[in-house]
Amino acid sequence: MPAKRFRKHYRRARYVLYRETLIDTKEHILTFLGSFTGIALICLLNSKYFVASDNLFLLASFGASSVLIYGIINSPLAQPRNLIGGHVVCALVGVTVHKLIPGEIWLACALSVSISIVLMQVTKTLHPPGGATALLANVGGKKILDMGYLFVLTPVLSGVLILLAVALVFNNLRHRRYPNHGWFSKKR
Repeated sequence: MPAKRFRKHYRRARYVLYRETLIDTKEHILTFLGSFTGIALICLLNSKYFVASDNLFLLASFGASSVLIYGIINSPLAQPRNLIGGHVVCALVGVTVHKLIPGEIWLACALSVSISIVLMQVTKTLHPPGGATALLANVGGKKILDMGYLFVLTPVLSGVLILLAVALVFNNLRHRRYPNHGWFSKKR
């Protein structure tokens, strides 16, 4: 009896742990095309309107967001509310903390990330790449730091809206459904 129970628990744990793993080649292709298109659009806007050293539209945290919104589309962390809300909340916190504590980067960084996590939990917008956005508001280059609250609108909000628009297209092809709830989702 213990061996049978163990196998049952093992199968259940394996299902939960590997449920999000994509094994269908067509799914891999859609994931690739979606993430490529989203990041390429942001980079294209960046390269056409700014010199390479500005990088105002492109944030490293968008790469991590792409993993979630194109690769693990059913995750609660990948839903539009979390994508947009998480980045915007974290950008607001990061800029605010930088303005309040401009001289102590270690303290500003630690506070930005920690406050951002708690606020994302409270607002139900938890999106892990948002932590990197909060950090960037404190350690970014001079141009990013000088932007102040404009940083929240562009590159953060404009970038996540581009990523979301692309996700809505590519993640609703074939049998995919994104988001998995809310007014964007298809009825099934």
